Amino acid sequence: MKHSNSSAPGKLHPLITGTAILTLAGLLSRFIGFFYRIYLSRVFGEEGMGVYQLISPVVALSYSLSAAGYQTAISKLVAERNVKPGENVYLPILTGLMVTLPLSALTGFLVFRNAAFIASELLFEPRCTVLLQIIAFSFPFVSTHSCINGFFYGQKKAAIPAFAQIFEQLTRVTCVFLLSGYFQSRHQPVHVGIAVFGLALGEAVSMLIALTAILITKKRNSRKKAPAEHTYPQASFRATQKSLLALALPLSANRLVLNFLQSVESVCIPASLRRFGYGTADALSVYGVLTGMAMPFIFFPNAVIGSVSVLLLPIISENHALGNRERVKEATLRTIRYCLAFGFFFLIVFLLTGKWAGNHLFHSSLAGHFIQTLGFLCPFMYLDITLSSILQGLGMAGEIFVSNVLCLALRLGFVFFLVPRLGITGYLWGILTSQILLSLLLLLFAKKHLSRKH
Repeated sequence: MKHSNSSAPGKLHPLITGTAILTLAGLLSRFIGFFYRIYLSRVFGEEGMGVYQLISPVVALSYSLSAAGYQTAISKLVAERNVKPGENVYLPILTGLMVTLPLSALTGFLVFRNAAFIASELLFEPRCTVLLQIIAFSFPFVSTHSCINGFFYGQKKAAIPAFAQIFEQLTRVTCVFLLSGYFQSRHQPVHVGIAVFGLALGEAVSMLIALTAILITKKRNSRKKAPAEHTYPQASFRATQKSLLALALPLSANRLVLNFLQSVESVCIPASLRRFGYGTADALSVYGVLTGMAMPFIFFPNAVIGSVSVLLLPIISENHALGNRERVKEATLRTIRYCLAFGFFFLIVFLLTGKWAGNHLFHSSLAGHFIQTLGFLCPFMYLDITLSSILQGLGMAGEIFVSNVLCLALRLGFVFFLVPRLGITGYLWGILTSQILLSLLLLLFAKKHLSRKH
């Protein structure tokens, strides 16, 4: 019996419908987040944004330790089981939660307990202590939400993660807006910790939505479950756990190494700017403008590319498992063409509008300069995101890891050696060079795999 994953007549392909749902949700979420960033920059200022952005490396590392890799692994296992009638598609998420929840709780406890040391000795900014203590409570929420999202992406049901994403953003923005407005009305200083509290609260709300959704889905499926024409032998809990860990642990290790290198980069940028000649406040301001204003503006179109990449993984995994090499090749080539066209379009947009956006939206000419310069990343950045997802679906996590490590090492070289001489311009050159190198490496690996003869 042949299993086909093609869409039924009269129905849109799941990649198209899923991408449309995730894209609309992503655009709405980023639209809200875009104005939210503008609001934050005006309430906390450039230096406050720099302090706020400094906790990002710790959050990324904590996520790597506790949950990274499990969403992708669950998505891949669920997608593969979808084409095998009789398989229990809920076992991957159960095993994932049994691993990630204890890890995330432990990680949150360690960050909370050692927040002062991390802020003073590793981030070189004692004001981050309270921010780290607040965000530590959100780690179990993030891991639970990620595992559940992996299940729905594997099922190619993008509506629920999209819905949770929007409510997460709305909760965050509403919370910060109300709290900051309360303190401003009383003429009291607005602490940047309010933004971190809003972030943690948003994660809690999105977790509750995702948890409710999967419980309802499981209940509905158990009611209307019909006998399959042909069933495969069901995988046991132990076998599922073994398969999940075999996929997730390398991915988590990769993410941990990559996030560690990114954390070193993030901490060293302000330090290198001080070596260039900036004072502490000016270094944090430049860092805050780059990472808190310009980069989110550049990443705005990622709502479309990110949606495609998330849904490409299960589709590539399914076709790869069924041996549909031509379909995998066709999807890869089509994705490359669309991403390049999309990237060059936004390169032109950012070149033309960057200066205006910096001056009128962020009230910062420096932000405008960064937006115009970072616009050159778009063709390569969008291509890298989707190629990474395709290679993940083909089981080439090792090649992605090696490529990312090489490119991050190159970027760190720019931070250590060129930023102290050229200032932030040296870092911008480093980002562009490393992104081009990553595109070339991923294209090389994809071409090598798809040209193999079996």
